[in-house]
Parts: sequence; structure tokens; C-alpha cells
Amino acid sequence: MSTPTSMENPAEGLATSGTIPSALLDEGITQPVATRKVTKLYLFALALAQFGLFFALLAPIYVSLSLKAQQIAPNDPSSIVGSVLSVGAFGALFANPLAGALSDRTRTRWGRRRPWMVGGTIVFVGSLAWMAFGHTRTDLMLAWLLAQVSANAVFSAMTASFADNVPEIQRGRASSLIGLAQNVSALAGLYLAVYLAGNIPVLFIAPGIFAIAVILFYSFIVKDELPTHKLKRFTLLNIVSSFWTNPFKHRDFGFAWWGRFLIIFGTYMFTTYRLLYMEDRIGLGATAATAAVAFGVLLYTIALLVSTAISGWASDRLQRRKVFVWTSTALTAVGLIVLAHSTTIGSFYTAEVIMGFAFGAYLSIDTALVVDVLPNADRPGKDLGVLNIANALPQSLAPAFGLFLLHVGSSAGGNYTLMLWGAGIAVILGALAIFPIKSVR
Repeated sequence: MSTPTSMENPAEGLATSGTIPSALLDEGITQPVATRKVTKLYLFALALAQFGLFFALLAPIYVSLSLKAQQIAPNDPSSIVGSVLSVGAFGALFANPLAGALSDRTRTRWGRRRPWMVGGTIVFVGSLAWMAFGHTRTDLMLAWLLAQVSANAVFSAMTASFADNVPEIQRGRASSLIGLAQNVSALAGLYLAVYLAGNIPVLFIAPGIFAIAVILFYSFIVKDELPTHKLKRFTLLNIVSSFWTNPFKHRDFGFAWWGRFLIIFGTYMFTTYRLLYMEDRIGLGATAATAAVAFGVLLYTIALLVSTAISGWASDRLQRRKVFVWTSTALTAVGLIVLAHSTTIGSFYTAEVIMGFAFGAYLSIDTALVVDVLPNADRPGKDLGVLNIANALPQSLAPAFGLFLLHVGSSAGGNYTLMLWGAGIAVILGALAIFPIKSVR
């Protein structure tokens, strides 16, 4: 890993000598990579904005969408949930890299990231209101598609803003705050539902209003400087290229992509079927299983908070990324394998603690690692968007592959041992993908 001073923009150095190549001028690659430390106020605003966005986005996934589906189709709510989430994941898959590339090219007097963060949040909240008052499956599918597209536009611009402003020496700490905020938001969404389960419109909309407030706060705090040179005309080829970064030319970026894909894939194979696991494997009734899952998520989050706080600080102090990422990934696999052979609530809770601690360490460092290996640090929006496909795509594929494994040798879909071993192997492969990365220690 290079020192912060070695990460200055090559184009900026050329600019001072008056010899910037025309290709760089056309693309507007003039903004230097950040070397000045960000303030505590910036870090607080970043964490708060991440919390607000994911608070509004995860509450429907975990709770409010299921409650709404029961109103629309009381005899078959799961079919509505499955179809709505699948359509939304498709929207997220394309929106993230495209919005990232567009934000790189945006030029307004308010900056290039702010319009996407603020405008996207307003559209996102409107889509949540549509879901709250919709009456059909089609309403929910279209509204959630719009919600995922707009939320991912916000997220891609916010992640690019992170890359614009946070120097290498602080990325571990800032990355840990992002992971912390995102996971606490999930727990907050679950507990909000306890109090607002009888008022579905408020359950949908209230987190969105909070998201607008905190993202506006972040937008006022963050610096959003514009590159100064003229951009090339935006063509269809530019749009298509938004979804592709050559993994052979940029090997470290490719390995980071696969590492993220595989750990998200393995993790979602379990979380999709967590409640059914407690009912079918542990033998709990629906009410007891729900309570057990809620307590397990609480333990998971506590362990994650501890791990996130320690790992981000230690990574910056030691100037190491890879060892934290592959160790935490391998530990996640251990938790999944423990679950594969669990038959008691106690062992389930143990596995939740192991995976929470592991995933906290992973989240706290992974964002820092991938920013360190960006092919072009001056145009982070596009490449971070491509990388975030590794977040969205496995969320669509993992439930289907997990369902296939559950039915191997079990007509009732109860082969949790095979499914969890499959998830564990996927995560181990994700850990191995980190080893060949050379540009980061």
C-alpha cells in the first residue's frame, strides 16, 4: 500500500507542467486524490447519512413489505414478497454502476455528487409513499423498482463522494463507520416495526423522511469539487462501459470484485432462509422462531459493532487491509459450518455471534480495500458502481441457488446441511480471492 502522498493524481502533476494528454482532458480527470484528513464532523455526517439511507431501504425488506403483502394477498404473501424483491434487485443491479458513471460526468454549481444524493433521496421517499398506499402487486413491484433505482443512485454517489474526500490513511476508520451505520440501521428497522406494525404508511414513510434530513446534512458538510476540463460527448458506448471494468487489465480490482460477490452470495444464502431454518431445523413454532431470530440478530449486531470498532482502527494503524478481509471472510465460513450442524438455539446464537464479529470486520475494511484498488481513483463513480454489482447480483442469485441445495435429497426442501456447507464454501472461495491482490498489503 502506498503512502497518502504517493496517491496524488498523475494528471494533476502533468497539469502543472502544461502537458496533460488530450485523452485525460476529454474525460475531465483533474481532481486529485484526497490527501488531507477529513474532520470528525465529516465522519459523523457520513455515518449518519449511511444510517439514514439504509434505515429507509432495509425496513421494507425486513418487515414492512411483508406486512403490506399480507394485506394485499393474505393467503399467499410470500409470492408477493418474492416477486417484488426480485424486480427490485434487478433495478439495483443496473442503477448503481450507471448512476456512478453519470455522477462522475455531472457538472452543476452544486457539485457532481450532491444532485444525485439529494434528488435521488427525494424520488426514493416518493416511491416508499407509493408502496405505503398501493393496493396491488403491480403497485408494489413498480414502486419497489423505483425505490431500488433511486436508492442505489444515492448510494453510488455517496460511495464516490467517500472516495473523493477520504485519504488512504483514514479509509479503514471511515469504512468501519459505514459498515457500522448500515448494520445498526437494520436493527433499528426491526425495532421500529415493533412499535409501528399497526400503522403501515408511517412505517414506510417515516424512515424516508429521516433519510432526507440526514442526507441533506451530509450534502452541506461534504466537499464536492468539480474537475475543470471539458468532457467527451456521452454516447451509448459510454453507457455500456459503465457496467464493465476489464478484470484482466485491472487484476486487483477483479479479485476484489469476486471476493465481495462470493461473501455476499454465501451470506444471503443463509439470511434468506433464516426464519425457516429455525422452524424446520431447530423445531420452533412461528412465534418462537421469530423471537429467536430477533434475538439472534441483536447478538449479531452487538458482535458486529465490537468488531467494526476494533478492525477499522487497527487496519489504519497497521496499514494492512488484506489480512483483515480474508481472516474475517474465513471466520464467516466457520459460522456457516457451525450452523450446518446445529440442532439447538444455543448453537444458533453462537453462530450468529461468530458471523456478526466476522462480518463486522469485513465491512469495516472492505470499502477501504476496494477504494485502494480502483483502476482510476479520479473517476470512482463508474468503477465503484461496477463493484457494487457484486452486492446486488448475489442477492438475486443466492436465494435461488440456496433453494436448489435445500431440495437436493429432500422433497420438502429441508437439506440445510448441504445448503449451509455450500454457503460456507462460497465464502471460503471469497477469502481466497483476496490473496492475489498485490497493490494492497
